[in-house]
Formats: sequence, C-alpha cells, structure tokens
Amino acid sequence: MIDKNKMPVVLGVAFVWFTTQFGGGFASGAQLYSYFIRFGIWTLLTPIIAQAIGAFYQTYALRYAKKHNVYDYRSFNHSFYSIFGKAGSVFSFLYEILYIVLLCVAPSVAFATGGSTMQKMLGIPYLVCTLIIGAFIFIITIYGTDLVRKAASTLSVLIVAGLLVVYVPNIIARWGDITATISAMAANPAPVGPAMWRCFLYGTFQLASIGLLMQHAAPFKDEKDADKSMLLGFGVNTIMVMLSTLGLLAVAMDPDIAQESVPTLRLVMGGVGGKFLTPIISILIILGAVSTAVNMIAGMVARITNQFEKPEAVAAANGKPTKLTIIATLVCTLVAFGVAQFGLLPLVNKGYGMLGYLTIPVIMIPYVIHMIVTKWDSKPINK
Repeated sequence: MIDKNKMPVVLGVAFVWFTTQFGGGFASGAQLYSYFIRFGIWTLLTPIIAQAIGAFYQTYALRYAKKHNVYDYRSFNHSFYSIFGKAGSVFSFLYEILYIVLLCVAPSVAFATGGSTMQKMLGIPYLVCTLIIGAFIFIITIYGTDLVRKAASTLSVLIVAGLLVVYVPNIIARWGDITATISAMAANPAPVGPAMWRCFLYGTFQLASIGLLMQHAAPFKDEKDADKSMLLGFGVNTIMVMLSTLGLLAVAMDPDIAQESVPTLRLVMGGVGGKFLTPIISILIILGAVSTAVNMIAGMVARITNQFEKPEAVAAANGKPTKLTIIATLVCTLVAFGVAQFGLLPLVNKGYGMLGYLTIPVIMIPYVIHMIVTKWDSKPINK
C-alpha cells in the first residue's frame, strides 16, 4: 500500500476520481466505444470535454464540502440545496434516488466486467468469480474511507503503469491502423450534434457519483486543495482516456466491434505481445472494476453510518468496523451482485444512459443555479 505521506492528499483524491471513472465499463473499452468512438472523428475531442465537465462540477462540490464541513452526501445535500428553500428537501430526496440507481448500476458493471474477465483468465464459473470480487470489495470497504483513498492511490498507480505497458507498444505497433481509422473518420465525419450530446451524457452520468467525493474533502487544508486535486485529476484522466481511445481506434473499424463486450481484450489479443499482455490487461480490468465498486459502496456506507451510527458504538469499536458498517456494506454489495446478472453491455448502454438523464435535473442544473446565486459560493445562504 502506498504511504499517504508520500502520496499527498490532493493527489490521492484526484486518483479517487480516476478509479471511480476507470470502472468496469471504461476498463473493458465498452464505455469508450459506446459514448465516443462510434461517433467518428469527434472522439478526438469529446473525451476531453467530458473530463472538463467532471472537473468543473467536482471542484465546486469539493470546495463547498470543505468550506461548510459537510463530508457525507446527505449532510452536503441538506446544506447545498437549502438555497432552494422548501424545494431543497425535494432535491435531497431526488439525489437519494439517483444514488440508489447509481449503486445498482456502477458496482454491478464492476461485478459483470470483473467476473467475466476473471472467468476468461481462470476458466472457473462466473458465479464463483463474482463472489471472489464481492468478497474483495466487501473487505476493502468496511475498513473505511482512509483505506479506500489509500487503495485508490495504489490501484491508480498500478493501473496507470499497466495501461502504459499495454497501450503504448500497441499504439506504436498499430499506428498505421490508427491513422487509417482517423483518416476514414475524417473523410466521412459523423454529425456533430449526436456526438456532443453523447459526450454530455457521459459527463452527466459520471457526476451521479459526485456524492462519494465529499468524504475525501475532510483532509484538505482548505478549499484551494480542491482546485489542485481536480486539476491533477483532469490531467490524469484526460491522458489515460485519450491513450485508451487511441489504442481502441486500432480495432474501431472491425465489423463486429459493436457487439464486443470487452473491446480492450480484442486490441491486446491481436496486438503486440498478446500472450504476455492479455493477462496484464485482464488484471487491470478487474482492478479498475473493483476500485469503482469500492468507491461507490463506501459513499453509501458513509451516508448510512453518519446518520444512524451511535457515537458510543464508534468509540467502542476502537477504529475497527462497527456492526452497522459491516451490515450496510454487505447489503450494498449483495444488491450490486444481483443487478450484475443483467450483463455488461445492457448496463453500459442503458443503465448509464438512464443515470445521465436523471443527473441533469438533480445535479447539472441546480449546481449551475447555485453557482450563479451564491456567486461561486461567496455569498451566504439564507437557510
């Protein structure tokens, strides 16, 4: 595990964002194909715009959380949405619904991706694979947000290093295929409207998880740390998303790529060092999937324990997981396990799309109104 003294908290939180995005759908390549690559030449721009959307909104949320000392999404929403008066409770309730939907979709994609990838690696039944992944998620989550942040930092370094090892040689070796794909896309560009809308939708469903970031704002020295953290996060996410996108362009013209649930494996298995790199990318897919599930479930558990945990129970636990923490984590993990049985592609295409539409009225629009009315949170809120 990476020492947090060697990994500054601003970088640790940036990596929490990275590992949240680098989940099952992203790691498999299915998400990148569905929301960016299939819209042609615009894929060279839209992933960057999507990262900018995330950085903008998350910076504001983290600044608010630190300034007002609200570190779980229930407390945050109660304070943040109070600007809307009595309607604030409605927005808080709507976010609860949104987060429940997110809890069903994102960790479920992690189970589906990790389970199917592990099945291909080890040749053991899918059910057993998902149970192994679930146990790993459960153990990490019950030990609290500090371990989650440490795990995110560790996993992120491993993922970044692994992606460089996997993608860079394949991008170099298949640069001719990539440039041929770009030329074909440029010669017959897809309509810009659908491409930008799909990009916007990607940005919106990523923001459905904004509530889980609040808990990680507590160690910040001040609000400026939020700016630094999300600037670092934007850089890391943009580089890795574009690297992955370029790599997948090598197989983007394959006739059956739209039906491929794990396009990343298609690239690696047919590329440089396939026998050696296939296990590496498979492990990265599993790590990326698990990291997202851990972040999502940890956010929900923090919300439950902050509301219902008695102080004396926390004191008696002496730093160990309380009974409520264990029960809440187990229930959330089991819910994700159940939803995962619907399969990866339906969850990526339909589940995330639904999340995007739900996020627009609950986060996208209210946050902009909040920014304007409070002048970027510089004006006091009349509660």
